[in-house]
Formats: sequence, structure tokens, C-alpha cells
Amino acid sequence: MDRKNILVCVTQQKTCERLIHEANKLAIEYNGELHVINVVKNNWNFLDSSKESEALEYLFSISKNIGASLSVLKSDDIVGAIAQYADENIIDCIILGKSPNENSEKLFVKQLKNLLKNDVEIKILP
Repeated sequence: MDRKNILVCVTQQKTCERLIHEANKLAIEYNGELHVINVVKNNWNFLDSSKESEALEYLFSISKNIGASLSVLKSDDIVGAIAQYADENIIDCIILGKSPNENSEKLFVKQLKNLLKNDVEIKILP
């Protein structure tokens, strides 16, 4: 089986732990590296909120324990930042959490596919 690098996108919520664990299973199965990213808009003061800061620290700890890196990126173009990270890190599969809004989820995935330079599989987990 070919080696595949996995990228999982998380928000500042502790519930994203399940996404990290599911992505890690894939990374192990594909003998690849697991990358965890969180992209925030430039004007978001995400560390001002103790709840969000605590959640991000928690997800960092989860990532570290399984040997994954967690990167926090600041960009007003969230889709573009994910695509650029995926291209720069030779990502083969991107894991996203399911959005409560199906239309915005479809648009997000379409925009992401259009920006990716390589053929990257995108999986949406419930």
C-alpha cells in the first residue's frame, strides 16, 4: 500500500478530538504522517477566549501524544490556507468535520478541490 499523508482540519472545540483520532487511524493504515491544522481569520482573537484557548491546548496535547504536529494558521482565506498547507506538505487526504449547513459544506469542498494542485482525497466525517 502506498504511503499517504493525512491532514485533519480542526476548530477550537474539544469535540474535534474524534477527528484527530479517526485521521490518525488512517495515517497508521497508510503508513503516513498526520498533520493537524486550525485556521483562524486574522481578526479573530481566538486566544482571548479561555474556553477556546483551553480547547486548542487540549487538541495540541492530543496531537502531540499521537505524534502529530498541530499548526495554527492565521488567514482571511481559510480555504486557500488549507490548500496551500496541503500542497506544501504533500498531503494525500484531507479530513473535515461535517458542517451543520450542507450547502456551505459542499461549497467549501468545491472551493478546496479547485485550489488544490494535487489530486487530494477529501473525507467528511460525521
